[in-house]
Amino acid sequence: MSLVRIHPDLPDAETKPGARRARRSTGRVTLSDLAALTGVTKVTVSRALNTPELVSSETLERVREAVRQTGYTPDLIAGSLASNRSRLIVALIPNMAGGVFQETVAALTAELAQAGYQLLFGQSGYDESHEDALLDAIIGRRPAGIVLTGVVHSEYARQKLRASGIPVVETWDLTRVPLDMLVGFSHEGVGTEAARYLHARGARRPAVIAPGDRRAQARTRAFVDAFATDREVPVVSVDSPATIGDGRRALAQLLDGSGQVDAVFCGADILALGALIEARSRNIVVPRQLKMLGYGDQSFAKDTDPPLTTIRIDGTRIGKLAANMLVKKIESGPFKRRRVDVGFEIVERMSA
Repeated sequence: MSLVRIHPDLPDAETKPGARRARRSTGRVTLSDLAALTGVTKVTVSRALNTPELVSSETLERVREAVRQTGYTPDLIAGSLASNRSRLIVALIPNMAGGVFQETVAALTAELAQAGYQLLFGQSGYDESHEDALLDAIIGRRPAGIVLTGVVHSEYARQKLRASGIPVVETWDLTRVPLDMLVGFSHEGVGTEAARYLHARGARRPAVIAPGDRRAQARTRAFVDAFATDREVPVVSVDSPATIGDGRRALAQLLDGSGQVDAVFCGADILALGALIEARSRNIVVPRQLKMLGYGDQSFAKDTDPPLTTIRIDGTRIGKLAANMLVKKIESGPFKRRRVDVGFEIVERMSA
């Protein structure tokens, strides 16, 4: 089978007397180019690409060969406008490099792809003052659905999202009044259980090292409130996203201050790793002299020295549930299951 190759300088349309001048070529291969190349109509090419069972095997192979030769890519935006239905889902996470969200990212990507949706990720950062403008930009592009990390607190943003009619899933947090659908857990519950766990293991002079974002601070407040002690629980806050160096410097600050610390709850495993390094540099034995509890159960947590006791969130389950709930609402309309609490678990290792 032979096909005519498209010349890069081929004009958009044949110039005819009295005809309107064709628009300047963008160099992009179009559906019309494929039709000219294969000798069939644009409608037939479209059918071959979208509903191949409706065309003959010979025509299908010709179209596929033309696609291979030209590198043609379908215009998904144009297709969604024509069908009045977008296949694009937008997901916002605070930080693309944040390891704690990687399981959710992977699960969302796989589940939505299986359902025939494309997933676009955006980095929202930890500064929620930009939330309104960011959501305005997303809503204006009319995706089929939106996945958010955390719950929406701005009343302006909540009104805009409700008015848009776009299905929304809030994740990695919990509230009694979700905007639409929600899959998450209680950060206050995490802080409370962390305090109970360390207290039950003999800690009496605890401290907290935590990122400064809202969810981490909710865990910190709950920890301080739950730890029944007459002394003030020292707290060192660091910028989000946190680093190993932040953990080292924060523990140094705690030890160089009062020095009377026998346990540390770290609001991120990366902070706990830094604190473990600082403790070792000072010949402090973990957990005999200083107990350490992390948050996130990152891939390195089991390989630290000693292995890190931490709090695990099932990010994969969050991603799968969020994707399934979103697709179900997009394709079938409202349903009863609007709020899911996935909980959390303390993974016991040697550091506490």
